[in-house]
Amino acid sequence: MPNIPLRKLGQTSIEISALGLGAWQFSGGRGLIGGYWEALDEATTRAIVEAAVAGGINWFDTAEAYGGGESERNLSRALRQAGIGSDQVRIATKWWPVLRTADHLRATIDERLDCLGGYPIAHYIVHQPLSLSSIHRQMNTMADLMDEGRIESVGISNFTARGMRQCHEVLSRRGYGLAAHQVRYSMLFRKIERNGVLDAARELGTTIIAWSPLEQGLLTGRFHELGKVPDSVSWMRKGMIGNRLEKTRPLIDRMRELGEKYQATVSQIALNYLIHAQGDTVVAIPGASRVSQVEQNVGALRFRLEPEDIEELTALC
Repeated sequence: MPNIPLRKLGQTSIEISALGLGAWQFSGGRGLIGGYWEALDEATTRAIVEAAVAGGINWFDTAEAYGGGESERNLSRALRQAGIGSDQVRIATKWWPVLRTADHLRATIDERLDCLGGYPIAHYIVHQPLSLSSIHRQMNTMADLMDEGRIESVGISNFTARGMRQCHEVLSRRGYGLAAHQVRYSMLFRKIERNGVLDAARELGTTIIAWSPLEQGLLTGRFHELGKVPDSVSWMRKGMIGNRLEKTRPLIDRMRELGEKYQATVSQIALNYLIHAQGDTVVAIPGASRVSQVEQNVGALRFRLEPEDIEELTALC
């Protein structure tokens, strides 16, 4: 593994690379959420995981909802087959709270651990702010799991700034804190800069984990080169990309020019911007369904945009 600088996850002692690997695509094509991706074969999954670790990524993000645990199983199997031990990587996974209570959170922790096949849960996340239980009950249950050594840190996903503070307050009373908040964030989707979430993260010492950091491929520049979004792209991805090709072309063109300066691709410029524009507060979890994609991603860890380039790109976003 190359010598890539690591960051603290929130105010914990857990150290992570600025990029993790999102494992939604390891869902085996199962379920309403996991079916978003076509199933990857075992050899491809293992090769992607090996390439990620070889490139300096030391953590993976998965979830119960990704194929009903299939992503967790496929990830742990790939790590084990590649000879990557639990001391070499960290795993974040998520509990699906919709129409469930905090009792279910406790009742299913063994299932999550079983799916991960001996790899511990470094970071356990409430996937949505839609539980039937209060934040108080959910966070106290999470703190119980921390007390018992079942998980190492607590996170949330897609909450409001107010929800972040409530979670942190409950955890703080138990001697812990809110380690991370996972939200949609990219150069082109900057809502957290306006709704208080980013401010709350800085105030609380909470890491922001950016999902969809490449805007479903829009920030790779590939669709701009084609002049359209191919029909083969799923309807959900098309919905997130929308009719933004021409609007974003000046940004992509400038990123392509900066790519010559840094010997980097457009997607690497986009990821590097995201993990540096807000200091060390933001990390990102781009996915990969091919080895070439994860190799592209890890290339973003090899350089750092200069402040004036970050400022210029911010003005173009």
